[in-house]
Order: sequence, then structure tokens, then C-alpha cells
Amino acid sequence: MDAPLTVLDAVRELEALGYTDELRLDHGGITCAACGTCHEPEQLVVKHTFRFEGPSDPADEAIVFGIECPTCGVKATIVSAYGAEADPALFEVLLRLG
Repeated sequence: MDAPLTVLDAVRELEALGYTDELRLDHGGITCAACGTCHEPEQLVVKHTFRFEGPSDPADEAIVFGIECPTCGVKATIVSAYGAEADPALFEVLLRLG
């Protein structure tokens, strides 16, 4: 897979690979919308990671993950702010992804 130029490009590339389902990120972990299982972040399978930095503004930093649920196998994306603009509590959850 070529490195996408934008967050939207990354999401579209992952969707084309079947990453179309939903994961809900909260302070307690990450819940798969398909099977309802709440996972510790370390349990999830990260298949793709794309990090974006704004050319001049640190507030433009973002990260995109292509993730598989270990319980039911669905593929999903998570998009988050990265760096100073990230919610610290939620970003701590993302840092624990396996």
C-alpha cells in the first residue's frame, strides 16, 4: 500500500481493503460495534498505521489505524488527533494498541 497523503486518503484506502466496521474508543478500552466486545487495547490487532503531521501547524497532527477485532475478525479504522491536540486520556488508550 502506498503512503496516503491525507487522513481522508488513508481512510479511503483502508475502506477499500475492507476496514469498514466501527470501533468505539473510550476511557475503559475499545469496543467492537459488530460483536459488542470491549477489549483492552493490547488485545486488538493493528494491521496498518498512518501518521500525519501538518506542514506548519502541530495542531494538524493525526493518526489513522487499521485494526482487526480478535473476537469476531471485523476490520475497522480509528482516526485520532495526535500530539498536543489529542485528548490525553483517550490517547493513552491508543498508545496501548498491540
